[in-house]
Amino acid sequence: MGQVLLVRHGQASWGAADYDVLSDRGQQQARLVGRTLAGLRPELVVHGDLRRQRDTARIAAEAAGWTAPFRADARWNEFDSLDVLARLPRQFAGDGPSPAEFQDWFEAATDRWVGGEYAEEYAESWEAFLARALAAITDLAQVGTAVVFTSGGPIAAVVSTLLDAGPASYRRL
Repeated sequence: MGQVLLVRHGQASWGAADYDVLSDRGQQQARLVGRTLAGLRPELVVHGDLRRQRDTARIAAEAAGWTAPFRADARWNEFDSLDVLARLPRQFAGDGPSPAEFQDWFEAATDRWVGGEYAEEYAESWEAFLARALAAITDLAQVGTAVVFTSGGPIAAVVSTLLDAGPASYRRL
């Protein structure tokens, strides 16, 4: 029987000019995941189009010694958090938020997006995001064993659906 393992990318470069680059810690995390999964023999390694997803997949596969083919699939990309944040006014004063202020703003903005009441305002609605993540995992059902390197958003969307926990559980996951 096949299986699909969903793996979140390693730590990105928070606060850097290019967030999409793995930090040193993110590279270490990718190697550790690969070593941990070394006994697994996937038929396919999948990653989204984001650099942090692709690099995590490459580093982990190298550490695991996998020879499976790689497939890029943009349906595993994270949602556009900048678009989601832009739809909710900043909830902090000054030039930039503290980490706690950012977390509060991000959670409120994500809750608004997932709520669906303002779906037409977003470049990608919650429903469209959920549909693409579910289509991506459904397409892997016949692969055998696949390891998917993605982001927290697609993982939470898929898992909340599999658990039949509804959109309210998305953020908790």
